[in-house]
Amino acid sequence: MDYDHRPPLAQLPLPLQIRAMEPGDWPGVWTLLEPVFRAGETFPHDPAISELVARALWVQQSQAIMVALDGDGSVVGSYYLRPNSLCLGAHVANAGYVVAEEQRRRGIGSRLCQHSLQAARQRGFRAMQFNLVVSTNTAGIHCWQRNGFEIVGTLPGAFRHSQLGFVDAHVMVQRLQGAGDS
Repeated sequence: MDYDHRPPLAQLPLPLQIRAMEPGDWPGVWTLLEPVFRAGETFPHDPAISELVARALWVQQSQAIMVALDGDGSVVGSYYLRPNSLCLGAHVANAGYVVAEEQRRRGIGSRLCQHSLQAARQRGFRAMQFNLVVSTNTAGIHCWQRNGFEIVGTLPGAFRHSQLGFVDAHVMVQRLQGAGDS
């Protein structure tokens, strides 16, 4: 997500297909991830991360990896879905998202979020938690809030932003099942 505070572009009915990532999609996903990781503004990964390590983190540690394709078949977004924790905390999902810079503010991040919430429900997760939402990532925070997430805590100085130094990070959560659900 970016820091752009302008209102979203007109919500055009973008032809967007969201499907499971196939091996041939990785180069397109890496094209999206690399500049975001290198920027050091939203993901906690080493800005010098190698493509091999990035692929292992994005793909191999996830239950589902999805891509969003535009009308031309180009990868314009991706998300992963995985348990947030081990064993006794594995009923809570975690997800990470990336959208092509030139496609931001068009609702793609929101559509990926909605898709991931549905996928998490289908897999039986009881909630979804984002552990480290950088406080300066206002576009991301607003997107997640519009999609039902709430900030349940703030971690002072928890993120070392490449430009701003130590900034706060939020923990955001959305319940996917009611308290009485088993």
